[in-house]
Amino acid sequence: MSAPGLSSPEREPPLQEAMEPDLESRVVEDDHQALKLWLRLLACTTRVEEHIRNRLRQQFNTTLPRFDLLAQLDRHAQGLSMRELSQRLMVTGGNVTGVVDQLEAEGLVQRQPHASDRRSFTVILTPLGRRQFRRMAATHEAWVVELLEGWSAEEKSQIYALLAGLKTHLAQSRTAAEPAPSVARASPRATLSSRRKKDNSA
Repeated sequence: MSAPGLSSPEREPPLQEAMEPDLESRVVEDDHQALKLWLRLLACTTRVEEHIRNRLRQQFNTTLPRFDLLAQLDRHAQGLSMRELSQRLMVTGGNVTGVVDQLEAEGLVQRQPHASDRRSFTVILTPLGRRQFRRMAATHEAWVVELLEGWSAEEKSQIYALLAGLKTHLAQSRTAAEPAPSVARASPRATLSSRRKKDNSA
């Protein structure tokens, strides 16, 4: 039984045949339901990102990575280190450095000496950077609202809750898959065997 307000598989509206090919185009009828769902989620995410990227470039002459970095700094008024930015954005330190260099040259962010690590810097928003980001963020939110208008408020609430369960499952799966820290410690038998070999070769 499907969740209230959500279409069941039997009543699923057919996708437009004229829709441009995307990641879901590779799906065939015999594919596992989980694979079909994953590719549909990925296809929808990619389409939303494509809309956002194009609009950011056209209306603000900026990119999604720059917007995401400014968003992180807006949430942390005290600033973030380059390492923290890299972790939150899930990109390499080199990519973060390049974006920070661009934004600093435009007067939107500023590097400051780290309070406890002289080898590191803290990146903060400048007043200009904060004003510009807040203006972009308001427009960005309106875009996302528009792009998700295909769902009712009830459907969005249900899907949000369902994805929370999936997110929790993925976090638990990752934790379970991580190998336990091992201690490089030879067993007494191996140590004894090694000593015997040394004694025989002496």
